[in-house]
Amino acid sequence: MEKIIEKIAQHRSKKGYTFENMAHELNITPAAYRKIETGETKLSVERLMKISEILNEDLSNFLDISTKSTINTQANQGDGYGYVETINNDYKDVIKDLKEAYDKIIKSKDEQILLLKEQITFLKEK
Repeated sequence: MEKIIEKIAQHRSKKGYTFENMAHELNITPAAYRKIETGETKLSVERLMKISEILNEDLSNFLDISTKSTINTQANQGDGYGYVETINNDYKDVIKDLKEAYDKIIKSKDEQILLLKEQITFLKEK
């Protein structure tokens, strides 16, 4: 995740955007955005997608998918057919982190829904 956040900061400053610009586009406070770039706040998949949209950068640029996810092939002797030798899985950790962040968001949403249902029930009983 740290590499992703570093890349976001690099692209943001290359484009001349400030924390305030990014915060405004994301509808959050500059302090909240600063916490994302310092790693104090977890970066959600949805927010990462929005940031890539704001910075007009392909999501793969932050994940480095184009250079790391490669399939190496080698020609068979004699018949000219190729086969897949290896698949580079450098991004297992990134995918795992993104899945964990997504799962936390879903859990938080479910907890908020439960709390709201309890509040509705309580208010109906009054």
